[in-house]
Amino acid sequence: MKKMYFALLASACWLNLGFPQAAANEAEFVTDPVVLHPDQSAMPPAAAPVRVASADRPNMGGGFIEFLFGDRQGQGYQSQDQLDRQRPLYPQQPGYQQQQQVYQSPVVPQPTMSEPARPAFDPKYEKQVVEYDGKESAGTVVVDTPNKFLYLVQGNGKAMRYGIGVGRPGFAWSGIKTISAKKEWPDWTPPAEMIARRPDLPRHMEGGPQNPLGARAMYLGSTLYRIHGSNEPWTIGTNVSSGCIRMRNEDVIDLYGRVNVGTRVVVI
Repeated sequence: MKKMYFALLASACWLNLGFPQAAANEAEFVTDPVVLHPDQSAMPPAAAPVRVASADRPNMGGGFIEFLFGDRQGQGYQSQDQLDRQRPLYPQQPGYQQQQQVYQSPVVPQPTMSEPARPAFDPKYEKQVVEYDGKESAGTVVVDTPNKFLYLVQGNGKAMRYGIGVGRPGFAWSGIKTISAKKEWPDWTPPAEMIARRPDLPRHMEGGPQNPLGARAMYLGSTLYRIHGSNEPWTIGTNVSSGCIRMRNEDVIDLYGRVNVGTRVVVI
């Protein structure tokens, strides 16, 4: 019992005598050693460590006791250099602040001007066999300008009737002619009078689907008038031409095969 008492007394003396020295040691320890970097101008010395009391430990009074029993691996305190190293690196990259997302608006197709709606073809202008009580003999072509019909007289009180387009006001005419020539997919050379009215017209156009004379043409005497096809079937039944008699392409092909050069044509 006496031995234990003297041992405790010696320990207390040692603690009382050694505490000032421990405090001095603590003061020396907290001074961080100088760290040398390859480029001293680009890398400043690390700042003194910042001691932070651990949140998950009881208050141990700080100082040497905190150092002995605290977490010396970084949980008890962190230096300014350690705090800097935890920051993201990408804001430090050159041009980071200048990077911006370029927004490109989607390409929106612009509305296009569509062609005007064409009137539907009137069924009454379809090719058909009808009653004919006129005085013209079989094989005669009769052009009924006011009603926009062309008749091919067949005899026995019958005629093949076609819908046609005729001359505009001021271009209509009447008379008796004969078919002087026939041509398939004819070329078109607008006459001087037409060029004077429409300077935008071509001076010559080869025959074909885009040619205004259409698939067939039957020339009337020595005039510039023709019975011809058209690439504008919606104009059948109207006053549209400069004096020619126009038909749908399928109709003019049919008529072309039924008449010959010399056929009599009566325009009323």
